[in-house]
Amino acid sequence: MEQLIYLDGALVPRDRATISPFDHGFLYGYGLFESMRAYSGHIFRLEQHLRRLANAADILGLPLGTVDLEEACYMTLRANKLGDARIRLAISIGEGESTPDPPIHADPTIFIVATSYVPPPPERYVNGFNAVVSSIRQNSVSPLSHLKSANYLNHVLARKEARAAGADEALLLNERDLLCEGSTSNVFLVKGDELVTPGEESGCLPGITRQTVIEIASALSITMVQREVQLEEFLQADEAFITNSLLELMPLTEDNGKAIGGGAGVSLGGGTVQRLRRAYGDLVRRELEGPLP
Repeated sequence: MEQLIYLDGALVPRDRATISPFDHGFLYGYGLFESMRAYSGHIFRLEQHLRRLANAADILGLPLGTVDLEEACYMTLRANKLGDARIRLAISIGEGESTPDPPIHADPTIFIVATSYVPPPPERYVNGFNAVVSSIRQNSVSPLSHLKSANYLNHVLARKEARAAGADEALLLNERDLLCEGSTSNVFLVKGDELVTPGEESGCLPGITRQTVIEIASALSITMVQREVQLEEFLQADEAFITNSLLELMPLTEDNGKAIGGGAGVSLGGGTVQRLRRAYGDLVRRELEGPLP
């Protein structure tokens, strides 16, 4: 079946989905995106993703126009006859002059892609991912650090380092050498009876799955702390994991070749990570019950 792409109000075949070479998303990275996961035709926490997108658009002065983005996402999903899928919604400020000045009368470009998604096999959630600490630093005082913007090159370079080292994920520190986030994820650690994640002041993206885990921890009466995290503290954690909308919660068992906490074994015995994973799965099932939108 030919893949259909949503582009500015219409569904078009992939090979005809083109944008202007003067689009400022292409020329200057003036845009935003969201990555979401669909389960059996339901897009999980779509409302929260769209709210984050709208808040970021306000900060950038990027008009979203009058398009119903929820309807557009589901239109794209259904047009491609997908149930379990990855959805990527991208919006740029649109066409302008070939100078780094935003167009005065912006006409945003809206681009949505839905592709089939198969999560990692169950054994990966037991053995966990391995990570390396990237040489790339995140700037905690930049407003872009809290936005999922098209200016994603820091994370691309960090991910490239991870791949070159044979690792699954790269961990980014900020300019103060504090743990910030992963190249495509947020980071959590377990120490004693506390669940800890770098606070937003460290420069991390306020991830949708990150916030979901924080809510789940509260419901399970797990002590949840958002604060500055030193790398050494992370390496000495009892357990660690990363989160994003596609992976959900993935244990981290190695960093730079050294075991974190109990290594892979900690994921097998039903520790905090696995307890949270089960609760996350239960939440997904509850929230996606009922008829499709």
